[in-house]
Amino acid sequence: MLQVDKLHQYYGGSHILRGLSFDAKIGEVTCLLGRNGVGKTTLLRCLMGLVPAKEGMVSWEGKPITGFKPHQRVHAGIAYVPQGREIFTRLTVEENLLMGLSRFSAGEAKAVPEFIYELFPVLREMKQRRGGDLSGGQQQQLAIGRALASKPRLLILDEPTEGIQPSVIKEIGAVIRKLAERGDMAILLVEQFYDFAAELADQYLVMSRGEIVQQGRGADMESDGVRGLVAI
Repeated sequence: MLQVDKLHQYYGGSHILRGLSFDAKIGEVTCLLGRNGVGKTTLLRCLMGLVPAKEGMVSWEGKPITGFKPHQRVHAGIAYVPQGREIFTRLTVEENLLMGLSRFSAGEAKAVPEFIYELFPVLREMKQRRGGDLSGGQQQQLAIGRALASKPRLLILDEPTEGIQPSVIKEIGAVIRKLAERGDMAILLVEQFYDFAAELADQYLVMSRGEIVQQGRGADMESDGVRGLVAI
């Protein structure tokens, strides 16, 4: 599992993450909710090593990775789909997916794994199209597919529903649930869309001002009053 213990981060004089602690288990979707500006994306960037933690520890599968560089975390089996997707717009869909194989040897990284096309059939249909020609929803599917190409044990998703149409949101939700049900991956989902999170969460975390202020099981989100905590 992923274990985060007393994590602190600062930007300038601002204390962004204030002693955050939580776990995310294999076979579960852990949903992190919170309003804009509470530090959710900063947390994810810390988890990926894009921003070094000032204090605290991050452990993955029982080993401390707090000092790991981003590429070392990818090699440890962690994949990140950032807010804004960050696909390569001038590369084809297939080329974008092949970029996700960078942690494997040349012999292992020759072809896009078939299971990605099974999860996202639209990517097969459009594999020779440039990434920049896809709709926002298709680009989000491509970004998730590229992350999955590295065959991660931990998948981190930063607001995958942002700015995409309801039909694609439903498809992405179904894929996340299918991945969790395989039982070989932990999924950490940062989300503002309460209904999407409530449908998928095995565990929920509510973040406010750089701290986890409430947590519990996904089935209890409504009775725990989580909607009111994250409503804008």
